[in-house]
Amino acid sequence: MNGLRGIEDGAGTAAGPAHDDIGEPAPGTDDRLTDPALDGVELRHLRGFLAVAEERSFTHAADRLRIGQPALTRAVRALETTLGVRLLDRTTRRVALTDAGRRLYADLAPLLPRLAAALRSPAGPGVLRLGFTSMLPAACRTLVTEFRAASGAKVRLVRRDTPLAGLETGDSDVVVLRGEVPRDAGLRTALLFREPRVAAVPRAAAPGSLARRRVLDWAELAELPLVVNTVTGTTRPELWPAGRRPRLACTADNFDEWLEAVAAGHGIGVAPEGVAERHPHPGIRYVRLKNAPPVPVRLALPARDAHPLAERFLALGGAHRH
Repeated sequence: MNGLRGIEDGAGTAAGPAHDDIGEPAPGTDDRLTDPALDGVELRHLRGFLAVAEERSFTHAADRLRIGQPALTRAVRALETTLGVRLLDRTTRRVALTDAGRRLYADLAPLLPRLAAALRSPAGPGVLRLGFTSMLPAACRTLVTEFRAASGAKVRLVRRDTPLAGLETGDSDVVVLRGEVPRDAGLRTALLFREPRVAAVPRAAAPGSLARRRVLDWAELAELPLVVNTVTGTTRPELWPAGRRPRLACTADNFDEWLEAVAAGHGIGVAPEGVAERHPHPGIRYVRLKNAPPVPVRLALPARDAHPLAERFLALGGAHRH
């Protein structure tokens, strides 16, 4: 629904007022949603006006709504233009409600929460399936909490050891992906952050006592055998310059196999920094890497026909980018 015009399009059906054959209100009926004053009014205009009215500041209201101040200014101006009245008096020092603004605020303040509740009630609380592979980034905990509070929806976590964390099989609505996303995957993404990499070194069989090192350089790894998770991993020999790449020691089909192959001494591994905190292993020591390219961490959903809750989650994730 884009705004009040969307409500108007649905009026006049089963519970709506009677209309004649050409779509005009029948004599004696009162179809207030056909009032021309509503044409062009959108919910974002009303939400923007309410936020400014309560904050008495465009800057603070924009922060509250998580939108840019220019977009908020345009929304309020569009509402004033549609209604043909000045709702706010603006100076360089303050924002104040006009008489018309006070009347509109008094009517809208209790109305919009009721409208939001009415729109949520037909289907009840929704459920968003959030997919991930080996681990969910800690930053997503805050994101999930804010999404629940903002939407009233539940979030079900779905782990899938597949390249797109269950999005390609329909098991997930929106997913957290690490590494580069193929251009032909048919996805829309939002970058959350970039995560440093660490080296996973086998304690018993590390060549040259690597397990005792405090720091390794990315270039040094080109001389060592590499264990690669080919399904959900983020590090492959192609990340190094051609002609100076690590030898592929063995491959794994999931994170747990990769972890055990490294611990068994088949080679070294490279993983996002969070693995060192979330997946300690008695046979592995994690070593800090310098000059390593960071791992991009993104939210992703289908480019077409995405779940409406997934759209909201992606938008919130984009606002949280850091």
